[in-house]
Order: sequence, then structure tokens, then C-alpha cells
Amino acid sequence: MSPLDRLQRRKPARAEHGFTFVEIMVAIALGLFLIGGLLTLVQAMRRTATNQSGMSQLQDNERMAMQLITDVVQSTGYYTSPLTNSAASAFLVGTYGPAAFGSAQALLGNYTAGVPDVITNRYQTAGTTVGDNAINCTGNASTTPANFVNQITVNTATNYLTCTLWLNGAQQPTVSLVPGITGMSVLYGVESGNGTATNSVDAYITADLVTAGNLWPQVRSVQVTLTFVNPMAGQPGQTANPTVSFTRNIAVMYKTGVTT
Repeated sequence: MSPLDRLQRRKPARAEHGFTFVEIMVAIALGLFLIGGLLTLVQAMRRTATNQSGMSQLQDNERMAMQLITDVVQSTGYYTSPLTNSAASAFLVGTYGPAAFGSAQALLGNYTAGVPDVITNRYQTAGTTVGDNAINCTGNASTTPANFVNQITVNTATNYLTCTLWLNGAQQPTVSLVPGITGMSVLYGVESGNGTATNSVDAYITADLVTAGNLWPQVRSVQVTLTFVNPMAGQPGQTANPTVSFTRNIAVMYKTGVTT
């Protein structure tokens, strides 16, 4: 055996090293901390995206519902061929659901405390072929002359804004229009009889008071308030009310004129 061999045999073997238990626990703790932070960030991003989507849907629903109601209500009392026609000949006595119209009457509301209001109106269309493009509460027009009776309310069982249409006297199936709506209240702006016809509203009152005062011919505008489900309610860190309301005043054009 050479001296080199003897020297190598005397050299102690290098000790093998690994992670201690403490090092492993520290590494695991750091990993869990980082993963927890990442999950918190992901959840916050998802919550923000959900809130933004809910608010965007709420705004779309509000815009769609109010625009449809506006288009329908402001057409109240419109009739074709005014040189040969009149309100009395265009709008005969008739009953449509809870609405019982008198002769020449084009607008009627129904109020019951604690439940959504019902608003019903009547008008005519000459049809799209002559270009008046009047739509009914389902959002549709008629290609031919037609009589529209529109009845709008809220179905609290489904939280939908609904429309029932009578087309030329024939009732059509009720249509669900816009979701997420829990209530609708309607006030009627009346010129309550100050002795001078100014076409100016001096009071907003409920439908039962309009009926009691026989003021339907004096209704100049309609104030509609829709109550929507608030998508922010119940979200972590939010104290928002469960509902949110939107209000719009709508001129009844045949009473106020387009420039009022």
C-alpha cells in the first residue's frame, strides 16, 4: 500500500447535511403565508369583478326599464287622423284588467298600499309604414294601424317588471320585461284646478286621490319610482341597503306639448 493510499484511508468521510426540522417548519410557514396572501388577492379581485358586473347590470336594467316606461307613458292619448278622429272616438269605454276607462280617457292608475302600483294607458299608431314608429310596452311596433292598451306593473313573486298588452282589444300574454325589480310606485302630476289652464303641475298625488278628485283629465306628467335589488347588499365589507330606487318624471305629451 502506497503512502498516498494510506493518507486517503485516514481522511474522514464528509458528513452528509440536510434540512433541520426548524428549517422545514420555517419554509412551510413562509409558503403558507405567501399562498394565503395570493388567495386573498384573488378573492378581492373576484369580489371586485362581481361587484362591478352587478352594478353594470343594475344600471343597464334601470336604463332599459325607465326608457321603456318613458316611451310608453309619453305616448298616452295619441290618436291618428286628428282631422277626422277625436279622443272620444279613439278611446271608448272599456275595462282592461283592473283599469276601467271612461270615454276619451287615456290614462288610469291603480293604487293599493303595500303592493306595486299599476299604470295603464291607451294610444294609437298609424303603423311603421307611415313612420310614427310608436311602440307598445313589449317594445314592439305595429306595421299597420292599431290600438294599444299597455298595463305595466311589477310581479313581486319573480321581481320582474311586467307588461300586459291589449292589441286592438285582444289581450296578449303578459311579458316579463326587466329583472331585479321589487316594486314600482307612481305619482301623477296634476294641474288641480287653479282656474287657469297653464299646463303646469301643482301637485303629485297617488292614483286613488286622482280618482277621488276626478282629476285624470288634469294629469300632465307621471313620476315613476322603481325599486331594484341592490347587488352590493350582503357583499363582504358592504353596508349597502338591500334595495336602491330610481325615479323619473315623464311628461304626458298630449297634455303638455313637446316643448313643455
